[in-house]
Order: sequence, then C-alpha cells, then structure tokens
Amino acid sequence: MPKPTKGARLGGSPAHERLILANLATDLFRHGKLRTTVAKAKRLRPLAERLITKAKKGDIHNRRQVLTVVRDKGVVHHLFTEIATTFAERPGGYTRITKVGPRKGDNAPMAVIELVTEPLNAVTTRRTEAPAAAAAPAPAAEETPKAAEETEAAKAEETEEPKAEAAEAPEAAAEEAPAAEAEAKKDEA
Repeated sequence: MPKPTKGARLGGSPAHERLILANLATDLFRHGKLRTTVAKAKRLRPLAERLITKAKKGDIHNRRQVLTVVRDKGVVHHLFTEIATTFAERPGGYTRITKVGPRKGDNAPMAVIELVTEPLNAVTTRRTEAPAAAAAPAPAAEETPKAAEETEAAKAEETEEPKAEAAEAPEAAAEEAPAAEAEAKKDEA
C-alpha cells in the first residue's frame, strides 16, 4: 500500500490535492508552461512525467489511464499525438522547473514549470591519447635542464615519425574504427 505524504496536503485533503494536480497537469499540457508555486510545481513534475511516459506508449490502456487524471479529451489527444511524438527519443526529464521569485501578494515562492522543447543532444565521448601525453610532462619538470633538452629532442623526433607512418595510417585507422564504435556503444549503454 502506498505510504501517504506526511504533513499538510496542497489543498487540505488528499482528494482535493489530486484535483489540484490533475488541473495543473491539464493546463501544463494545454499551454506548455505554467506559473505556480514551487511546492505545486515539485508535486506536479512526477505526475506530468508519468503521464507523458504513458502517452509515449500510445495504446488504448494507457490512454484510458491518462483520461482518469486529465479529464479533457482534447488535451489528451494533444498529449498523445503531439507531445508524445516530440519526446519519443527522450528517455525522461520532460519538464523543467525554473524559480522566478516571490509572489507579490503573500511572498510565496513562485516557479515556472514547462515542457522541455530543446532536442536531446547525444553525448559522445571518445578516448584519445591526450591524457597519457599530459601525464608524461609532469615528471619532466622535475628533471635537470639537460634531461629537459633531451626530452625536447625526443619530441622533435616523434613529430618526424608520424610523417613516415602516414602511409600506414589508413590501415591502422581501418582497424581502430570498429574498436571505437564498440567503445561508443558501451558508453551509450
């Protein structure tokens, strides 16, 4: 059995709180953004994200479950046809809460809760040999000036060697490409 929230509800009773949250969710889906108190926005976020997840599934069972919360059929149609398709690739985090300062009348902290409209940009990370090269100069700083000159000469020779290896580079790059793709898949998972 779900454990009820402790303390005062948003509207006084649990039934009134459900009505308030249902009306807030309806207005959020209708307008895309909503100005309310911080407490109501924080209570609305999980409900709205759960409803969007059900809309992404798109079957009749989930549509009926959303209709028990959002009573307006036009808003539910908008949620299932337009909002769910915009969030099809996003795995979560459909809403954003931004605090906007206190309300003029009673100094209540206000916030804007809105649907995220920016596209999800996939983060790709590739491992390079730069961290290994960055670690190498640290011990070189502790060496004597003669050793520093020797390391500079070694670096100059290393820059000449890649020119000779340029002919071999296409073959090596062809071998490294599948390995890089495998690492990218591991990072995404």
